[in-house]
Order: sequence, then structure tokens, then C-alpha cells
Amino acid sequence: MHPAFSVIAFTVCSGAGFGLLALVSAGAALGLIPADRLLGFVAMGLGLALACGGLLSSTAHLGRPERAWRAFSQWRSSWLSREGVAAVATIFAAVALAAGWVFLGRTDGAFAAAGLATAVLSVATVCTTAMIYASLKPIAAWHSPLTLPAYLLFSVMTGAGLLTAVLAVFGLDVRGLAAAAAALALAGWLLKRAVWHRNADHPGVSTLNSATGLKGGTVRSLEWPHTEENYILKEMGYRIARKHALKLRRIAQALAFALPLVLFALAALVGGPAAMVAALVAAVVQLAGMLVERWLFFAEAKHTVTLYYGR
Repeated sequence: MHPAFSVIAFTVCSGAGFGLLALVSAGAALGLIPADRLLGFVAMGLGLALACGGLLSSTAHLGRPERAWRAFSQWRSSWLSREGVAAVATIFAAVALAAGWVFLGRTDGAFAAAGLATAVLSVATVCTTAMIYASLKPIAAWHSPLTLPAYLLFSVMTGAGLLTAVLAVFGLDVRGLAAAAAALALAGWLLKRAVWHRNADHPGVSTLNSATGLKGGTVRSLEWPHTEENYILKEMGYRIARKHALKLRRIAQALAFALPLVLFALAALVGGPAAMVAALVAAVVQLAGMLVERWLFFAEAKHTVTLYYGR
């Protein structure tokens, strides 16, 4: 698929934003995070900014962005519509928690209920985003049982990294959370390698023979459907050289997983100002790495329609 930056920004920012909202809201509701007003403003503000910014960036890929609101009416059958409904519900719950936290210094009672609702709805929103891609049968790389777990794990992983950095800036002890962020980075790394391995073993479910119903011999096109690149090939049959893909995979693994793993582990061991610096660098580097990983997620996916073009 053609990797549009608006969609890449959407998946990375919204995933990290909803992951952060889920963790910080649950932590505040359960009394694990102090009800400091400035902390609430920064943590909830950052989560909402990433989540809303990611959702808004996705409209840049639409031909008629002003009609995006119509997608909400198709929630019975469309994962995209369900994502929109879940995202709006999450934002309303998060704003309710943020209002009590920032203006009243409270995260208990009704605000705790709003925090738990925010955490549950954030997870639901990430699930609907994942199902938009996992439900597409013509794209074998996405129509996989690993797509949904990967989206959830990457969301929690980046959210935990951001929360570790925020709490470290406020001088809180983040050694336990940093250790968890390191473990999540390792789990994300292993899962991503499993996804690549699975896609290598299952490059596609269709061939020219199966598409035409001809079982004998090798089916091929006598002449090309078009004399030059068209919309279908650009959007559905994007090509990336193998050497470039391997290079980008190494970059994604280093930035999104390996380096954050080391830095979060360091933060868990040393504590204090050194932990704050390590956590901040790790969170920023991890988001940069996820941009590369998401670019590959789209660039390496191939639609079955490309069989028509002999690919």
C-alpha cells in the first residue's frame, strides 16, 4: 500500500495517545498517580493532544474531509465508523477526568469512574483501529491474527514510555514503570519479528492460477492493462526495494525497540535525574522508530488486485 504520511501519523499518534490515556487514567482512578493538578494537565493534555491530533491527521487522506462526519452513521457494519464513535466517547470521558483533576485536584468518586471509563474506551478505540486493517482479506499482511495484538501492544508500549517520561519530569519514582516499559519494548520487538516471519511464510492467499480458476500450467498476462502507473498501482501496489526494506527494518528495530529497551532499563536501575533524561530520550526515540515501523506496515502490504497487473 502507498504509505501516506497522514495515515502513518494517525496510527502512531493516536496509538500512543490512547495508550497514554488508558494508563494515566487507570493510574489516577486507582490512586497510583498523585492528584497533582499540573501533572494532570500535562499527562492528560499530552494524551488528548496525541489522540486528537492523530484522528485529525487521518482526515487529510480523505478526498472530501468535510464529509468525514458521515462515517459515524455506519457503526453497525464499519470498523472505521466504530473507531470514530469509540474515539469520541473516549475523549468525552477523558475530558471529564481532566476537568476534575486539573480544576478540582480530584481523581476520586465520579472522576475515578470517568478515569476507568477512559481506560476501557481507549483500549476499545485501539481495537477498532486494528480491526480496520485486520478485516481486509485482500491484504494478507494485515489479515492476520497478529494485527490486533500488535496494535494493542504497541499502543501500551508507547503509552508506557510517555507516562514514564512525564512522571520522571515531575520527580516521581519511575523505576518500576521504567522496568515495565523496558519489558513492553522487548515484547513489542519479539511480536514485530513474529509478524515479519509470518508474512514471509504467508506472502499472499491468491495467485493468478487461483484467481482465474485455471489449475494447470502457469497463468500470465499477455499484455499490461495500462501503459503507465495509475491510482490502483500507486495506492494498492506500492513497491519497495528489498535492500531498502531490510535497512528500514533495522532502523525500526533499533529506534522503536532496542534503544528504548536499554534506556528504560537504565532508568529503572539508576533513578533520579539520570532516569528522567533516559526516559525522555527513550520516549522520543521510540515514537520516531514507530513512524518507521508504521511506514513499513503500509509499504510492505500488497493488495490482491495487483495480480491483475502481473505482480
